[in-house]
Amino acid sequence: MMTTASITAARRDNSPALRLPGAGRRIWRRVWVAFTIALLLVVELYPMFWLFMSSFKTTTEFTQSSSWALPEQFTLDNYVRAWTEGQIGANLLNSVIVTVPSLAAVLLIGVGAAFAVEVMVWKGRNITLLLFVSGIMIPGQMILVPLFIAYFKLNLTDTYWPMIITYIALGLPLTVFMMAAYFRAVPREVFEAATIDGAGMIRSFFVIGIPLVKNALFTIGLVQFLAIWNDLLVSLTFTTDADLRTIQAGLLNFSGQYGVVDYGPLFAGISINVFTLLILFLLLNRQIMQGLASGALKG
Repeated sequence: MMTTASITAARRDNSPALRLPGAGRRIWRRVWVAFTIALLLVVELYPMFWLFMSSFKTTTEFTQSSSWALPEQFTLDNYVRAWTEGQIGANLLNSVIVTVPSLAAVLLIGVGAAFAVEVMVWKGRNITLLLFVSGIMIPGQMILVPLFIAYFKLNLTDTYWPMIITYIALGLPLTVFMMAAYFRAVPREVFEAATIDGAGMIRSFFVIGIPLVKNALFTIGLVQFLAIWNDLLVSLTFTTDADLRTIQAGLLNFSGQYGVVDYGPLFAGISINVFTLLILFLLLNRQIMQGLASGALKG
């Protein structure tokens, strides 16, 4: 039997006045979400702000002033030196020359291979997909020396071809694996209906297959683009000619003969590279988010 005191205590514990109202909980939740977003923005934007401000500093400010100090004057001298003396413009052009054909080949061959192993019916397609996926487990550093020997014997060194071929080989396994997963989510009846209507495999691939996975194509294309554009090891391994260096390898031009780094133009060159990629990401943000969402729903 419960006593009067225990009943009163139970009622006091369940009193609505002691519980947080629904509106209060929602406000508290919004405050925590806003605080978390603000913290993430500070973590992400502060390094970029510091990088941008450092690109205007002189060598004297780097050596004698505090790291937290703002530049005394905002001039474009460092950017001019980075573009002329550091050859950032030529390095950007080399990166474009290497990245565009590499990315196009990776996407075309990778999407075609994924279409073949997932949509077409033929003997050995599962083994073929397994061979492509096994390429993900091979570190790229292990194949650089054999590739360099092969390129040297073929007289391809100090050209763009070693970088382009290597980027295609390194990008295909992940592209085939991811695109095969997207094609697996497409109903097989769609391609069967196209075949009944008289469409061949090539027409089904370009007219039906690619439009159905175009959002995924943007997402994987961005991943491969960043992997190729930001690569340093392959560019340094296969190019000894400074005129063929990509943007990442070209940033090494700001190191002097005795290891002295010219930080002003270096930060200006890094800013050109970083903010160029940031603008590209903002322009393609909607397509990238649609690709990620479709992958989350269909995967």
